[in-house]
Order: sequence, then C-alpha cells, then structure tokens
Amino acid sequence: MTTVHRIAAFSDGNTGGNPAGVWIGDALPDASRMQAIAAEVGFSETAFAAPEGDAWRVRYFSPAMEVPFCGHATIALRAALAHRHGDRSFELHLNDAVISVSGRCDGNTIAAALQSPPTRSAPLEPMLRDALLDLFGYASSDLDPKIPPAKIHGGADHAVLALTSRAALARMAYDFERGRSLMEKAGLVTVALVTVAAPRLFHVRNAFAAGGVVEDPATGAAAAAFAGYLRDIGWPHGGAIDIVQGEDMGARSLIRAEIGATKGSSIRVSGTARFMDA
Repeated sequence: MTTVHRIAAFSDGNTGGNPAGVWIGDALPDASRMQAIAAEVGFSETAFAAPEGDAWRVRYFSPAMEVPFCGHATIALRAALAHRHGDRSFELHLNDAVISVSGRCDGNTIAAALQSPPTRSAPLEPMLRDALLDLFGYASSDLDPKIPPAKIHGGADHAVLALTSRAALARMAYDFERGRSLMEKAGLVTVALVTVAAPRLFHVRNAFAAGGVVEDPATGAAAAAFAGYLRDIGWPHGGAIDIVQGEDMGARSLIRAEIGATKGSSIRVSGTARFMDA
C-alpha cells in the first residue's frame, strides 16, 4: 500500500483528536483503489490529494464510501502539506466545491484552519426526527427547544438533534446496522447530537454509521454545518463557537468555528493536528 500518513486532527494539544489518513501523490488512484486504501487504513476518513495546477485535487473516503467533504481529514491534509511545502495557504478542489486551508507550526503540533463550503439548513422532517429519536433511545422531552432538530449542510448533509443535558448526551447509543440503513436512506453523512454548555460552547457527539464508523471523535464538516445553522436561527454566537467532542470516547477533541454575518457563507473551522506516524 502507498504510504499513508496518520494524523490526528482537532487534537487537545498532544493528545486526543480524530485520526485521519492522508495520501499524497502525483495523481489520484482510481476510486476503487482509494476505497480499498481507506478500508485498509480503517480510520473514519482518509484524504487523497494530488497537484492540480497551483491547487490540489482532493477526495475523501471512509471505510465504506466516498464523502464529499471531511473537515478533520482536511485539517490533517494541511498538516501533511505543510510538512512537505512549508507554512502557507493551500487551495483544495473537492468534488463539489473549492475551499482553502492554512495554518502554522506551533511546537509539536500544527495549527490549521479551513474555509468550509457554503452552508444551509432546513427543519428536519417529523418522520425522520422521530426515527432518529427512536434510534438513539431519546424522547421528545430530551430535545432542547432552543435549537430545533434540523438538516444541516456545510459541504455534506447532516442531521442535528440538540439535547437538554450533558447526561443525555453521555448515554448516546444505537444499533449500528439500523443506524446505517436509516442514515443512508435519509442521505445523511452523520447525525450530530449536541448540548449547550454556554452560548458559545457546545458538547457534541457524531454518529457516522453511514461511513462504517460508530462515532467520530471530531467532525469538522458537521461543525461547519452546525455553526451555519446557529447563524440561520439567530443564535447569540458572538462570531465564534467552541466545540468539545470525543470526551465520551476518551479522545477529547477541540474545534473552533468562526461565523461570519452573511447567511449561507462559509465557516472558518480551526484546530490543531498531531502526527501519529512512528
């Protein structure tokens, strides 16, 4: 197998974060080969990048499927590109969008930030909302009415369910195969379960059965989509939110999302990355 860097993105300093694979070559392999490599790596996503003019052509694969955009793998890719080409901004050409990623070396870690694709949101259909509540074993009384259930987008489609307490979030569990079938049928990449710690601080868990992974410890694409949704509903975000994810998995991860004033505009998602390669 072609060498794949293993990099944890959105780390808490030198610990935690979400592991991603990063493959960089002169030209991308065909889709079946990339899918096979991603399955062999076994992380929630592997990013594949090859030069395209002054930019980079990028595709993302989970162990089970291709995804249109992955935030943590983009942060990991930036760390790998900076390791090869120095601290600068990189333009990335995705399947359906053009984004950029930048950052700097900061001790033993690399700080990185990406500009997401445009965001949008819509109310979650009642039947899908009820199916998701049943999947995770929650009741409608567990939902926080200040952040209604929604279908959110920031490069990929996600559902968000806001819960009333951290304790409710901690007991998240679901049947994997049933969850995969439901997410695939609904066209969801992940389901984000969130709870409010403060107006600008959220605890989050992300179910990723559609990609062959029970849970992601850090999910930049969903963070961008969620930040865009908060803007859409007039949440008092003050221009930025912080997300703590992965604590219940023993992989504490930290994500910052900066929110501009223009509805639908991209979200700046940032964090640190650490190399896991021996």
